[in-house]
Amino acid sequence: MFSAFQIKNVEIIMQTIVCLRCRREIEAGHKSVAVYMFAQTVGVRPRQKSGAQRICFCPQCAVSLAMGMPPEGALNMAAWNMIRDLVSAEASLNEAAWESLRGVVGLLGSGGGSAGQARARFREAG
Repeated sequence: MFSAFQIKNVEIIMQTIVCLRCRREIEAGHKSVAVYMFAQTVGVRPRQKSGAQRICFCPQCAVSLAMGMPPEGALNMAAWNMIRDLVSAEASLNEAAWESLRGVVGLLGSGGGSAGQARARFREAG
């Protein structure tokens, strides 16, 4: 997916970024986690290097992945460990995830009752 815009009669094409896990669009400049991967030969002449690939996650998915069970496969484990390191290093990524979740909750309707009424119904049923 690409989007285009013009600055001073020059058209600039930007690739749309989506979260690999939830497929939500991540706008340029918005908070996200990017994992970059490339391959390179070692001990082989001439040395060859692949192009880099970027995998992006929204803050909610990054935090969710980091707090979940480890995935299958060596490459998945390597990426999972890097994301866990980022999430545990500083609170800013967790805060970004909560900010986004608060925005989603604000968009949801009240459902016809208050939270206290919902808890009371749950207690009655359980």
